[in-house]
Amino acid sequence: MPCFVGCIALAFPRVALFLVWFFGNHYFSRAFGSFLLPILGFFFLPLTTLAFAFGMNSLGTPGEMPALGWLLVIIGLAGDLGLWSGGARGAKAFRGGRGGWRPPDSGR
Repeated sequence: MPCFVGCIALAFPRVALFLVWFFGNHYFSRAFGSFLLPILGFFFLPLTTLAFAFGMNSLGTPGEMPALGWLLVIIGLAGDLGLWSGGARGAKAFRGGRGGWRPPDSGR
């Protein structure tokens, strides 16, 4: 079951953030100490926010980030940056830039 939740978090990170906030019993407040950073993370870096909260709460002693936690944060940041650049590239292709995507010919 935890692997399934992890796959859902990778596919839909904002849904996972909302579910962790809703069912998490102060999971984000223990990791961040305030509500502003998780809200900003929801909009801008959702995978990084999930990785940081997981590292602070579930790895090592509570309140300290071990080296594996920082590695997960870096991987989450790379995933977020990949989502941002892939979305920008897809939008540019959709608008017709650089020989990008064109709708299929309907054959009429």
